[in-house]
Amino acid sequence: MSARILVVDDLAPNLNLFQVKLAAEYYDVLTARSGIEALEIAATEQLDLILMDAMMPGMNGFEACRRLKANPETWHIPVIMVTALEETKDRIRGLEAGADDFITKPIDDFNLMTRVKSLLRLKMVTDQLLSHTGHTLGNSRPVIEQIDRKSGRILIVEDHKRRAEKLAEPLTAHEVTIASDPVKAIQAGKGSFDLIIVSLVSDNFDGLRVCASLRFNAESRETPILVVDDPENQDRLVRAYDIGVNDSVLRPVETQELGARVGTQLRRKFYADSLRENFNENLEMVVADTLTGLGNRRYFDRGIEPLIDALNGSARTPFTIILFDIDHFKRVNDILGHDMGDHILKEVAARLVTNMRAIDIVSRYGGEEFMIAMPDTLEADGYAAADRIRDMIAGTPIYVDGEALTITLSAGVAQARPKEQIRDVQKRADTALYKAKHAGRNQVMRFEILEAA
Repeated sequence: MSARILVVDDLAPNLNLFQVKLAAEYYDVLTARSGIEALEIAATEQLDLILMDAMMPGMNGFEACRRLKANPETWHIPVIMVTALEETKDRIRGLEAGADDFITKPIDDFNLMTRVKSLLRLKMVTDQLLSHTGHTLGNSRPVIEQIDRKSGRILIVEDHKRRAEKLAEPLTAHEVTIASDPVKAIQAGKGSFDLIIVSLVSDNFDGLRVCASLRFNAESRETPILVVDDPENQDRLVRAYDIGVNDSVLRPVETQELGARVGTQLRRKFYADSLRENFNENLEMVVADTLTGLGNRRYFDRGIEPLIDALNGSARTPFTIILFDIDHFKRVNDILGHDMGDHILKEVAARLVTNMRAIDIVSRYGGEEFMIAMPDTLEADGYAAADRIRDMIAGTPIYVDGEALTITLSAGVAQARPKEQIRDVQKRADTALYKAKHAGRNQVMRFEILEAA
């Protein structure tokens, strides 16, 4: 089941436009023609995001958003307010009403999808955090609001003094550090920053290179990155997202827009940190793999029990398993020694857990095998995720004592089926992995495709 998005607009052409754009990205789209209708749908449907037009007859988008955020059952749903390009006051009203972000008309496809994906990631981590509070949805809001009140440590990487100061001006609630030297910025990024803002229009350094260095460094790869660029440089922005940046703002930078983007990224970071702390506090309740820090086989088997229940419940929510195996690992141990093998296992584990979603269950299942369960995921989507990670690991050397080693993975992917035992889906994933190994390694196989053949 894909993310479910509600589009609210009183004009049918606008509804159809959003519906076509979002459906093309495989989102499940619902529509409403008024604020009242939007509230009724939100009360009865499970929604992941709401796109709300600001100006509608009757109850406008601001009032509808205010009521959504005041309702104990719907306050957690992200709202993107759709405003007119020239109406800055509408954006301020939207944020005051509780909107999480906004986009302006005319709608730009790239900006729309960037905003949607960013807030869907936030919703995913929010849901995961709420499930760990031990409270109901209605009374867990204080837990979230306590985290939201935290101030963050923000690093701005920009060599133009005035531009850097303009970025820092609306962020006075946070601790801001400005770095003009890219080398020093990359070193500083290894510290305990909660967000890094990188200028792609700086005069004396390549902002994309800075982003790549930050993203591939173990100490900073989980830190959110927000980039600043000119609107005409869309190709450069696409490359930035390929590198792994989390969000972007376009010049001239508006105070409200920057605040909304920064707020979203900090909330996601703080929620993920809280989840990680919760996991560490409960680590003794599961059996962890002491080498990699991941959960082991027992942890994995326990973790997927709720997924099996959801699959066999009324919603039939799917999940998919990926079984990764390091290619020629025995040869690595024999030639380089077990210490080097352990280093490689830890690095592969770190890359796996970093590049999967917060809700995915990542474990070292034994030896050089890693098992991942992806909730709410069809086999084709699991295959795409597995192949992306396979390509990333094969294309990024692992450094051992200054020597670059190219490590590859093979993977098998299988989707769980209702009423079956977990060992059955694991066996199918293992069969697909065997086929991938037999076909030459460094590739991913889907059991569904093998079965069809």
